[in-house]
Amino acid sequence: VQLQASGGGSVQAGGSLRLSCAVSGESLNKYAMGWFRQAPGKEREFVARITWDDGRAVHGDSVQGRFTISRDNAKNIMYLQMNSLKPEDTAVYYCVADNKVTMLRMRSWRTADYYGQGTQVTVSS
Repeated sequence: VQLQASGGGSVQAGGSLRLSCAVSGESLNKYAMGWFRQAPGKEREFVARITWDDGRAVHGDSVQGRFTISRDNAKNIMYLQMNSLKPEDTAVYYCVADNKVTMLRMRSWRTADYYGQGTQVTVSS
């Protein structure tokens, strides 16, 4: 699985951004896709994941109600719509993919089989 993230940038608190992740590879329906983030000096954090075949989504506690993960199977793109952004959302965001058999570890252990390059999101107060 290959992953290419885009859409990061700088925004003021309360604003919105949408991240995109272009996904390619074979047998994508075997996978869950998701987003992690990591701020300087902090541990990697689970943001959200979604199963590619049926779109079951889970969001992390710190973004619940503000961020929404989705995917467009026809275009092979995954999205992260981020609303009501806060300065503490500032981080490098990575799109990731993991076999559905082990996808629970994405939230528990913040680990996955495949990683894309990161995209920087900066939220100013």
